[in-house]
Amino acid sequence: MTQLATVVNVMIASPSDIPGARDAVERALRSWNSTNTLGRGFVLHPLRWETDSVPMLGHHPQAILNEQLLTKADIIIALFGSRVGSETPTSISGTVEEIEGAVKGGKPVHLYFSEAPHPADVDLAQLQALRDFRTKLQERGLYGSFENEDELLTKVWSAIEMDLRDMIQPLHTAPSAPASTTERFLVQGQSKREPKTDSKGRVRHETRRWVEITNRGHDDAEGVVLEAASDRMLLPGWEKPRTVHAGQKQSAGFWLHMGGGEPRVRLTWKENGEPMSKEYDI
Repeated sequence: MTQLATVVNVMIASPSDIPGARDAVERALRSWNSTNTLGRGFVLHPLRWETDSVPMLGHHPQAILNEQLLTKADIIIALFGSRVGSETPTSISGTVEEIEGAVKGGKPVHLYFSEAPHPADVDLAQLQALRDFRTKLQERGLYGSFENEDELLTKVWSAIEMDLRDMIQPLHTAPSAPASTTERFLVQGQSKREPKTDSKGRVRHETRRWVEITNRGHDDAEGVVLEAASDRMLLPGWEKPRTVHAGQKQSAGFWLHMGGGEPRVRLTWKENGEPMSKEYDI
């Protein structure tokens, strides 16, 4: 079946030191497409220099990237790890030049700094330059941070939803009706045995466990809190309410104590402003 869709170009801008975060942004975009394109008529197309630039001579590499990627972009997701990036003729780095160009062009820019530990061989000059840049940004607007790639994926999804509502979505579709509470969430327990090497070099296996929460409704679920409903479970990290977007899947790791009954979780959220709650065996 063929379908017409509006293409939204999302440029992923960053220095070269955080390839995993760049991949996480692209996964977020493709996950959004898988869930939403058919029903909402939009395709998010990631723009990356690795895959979307064409080699050319005659100009500075950054000027070529600006022409080939930045001019096409509708939204910019900018990321920093421990480097500010390589200097260009007009800016302290290519990524900073891309950010400035997008802001000047009136395009939405979502900027995130990694809070993960810096590598042992971190370039101290680059790190200081990045800190100086971050300090200057405090006077110009809001930026975000992320501890890991899963958190970044969730924040990118939220930013995209905001942009589509503000820029594009009202022109094409009316808000969908909320799903009934009986079908709102799919909550499933997952586990996987993974090899681990101890201090003596011996390989052991341990089981990693997590809960997957999928919002199966047509609108975002607000004020979502996940907590253990069984004394056997330890489930940290979801104490603060969060948003689970329509079609989005989020996960939470947990541990099991010896003994006790079956693991069980309690999910609470707000539906049309009213508090809701449901428990699930996992």
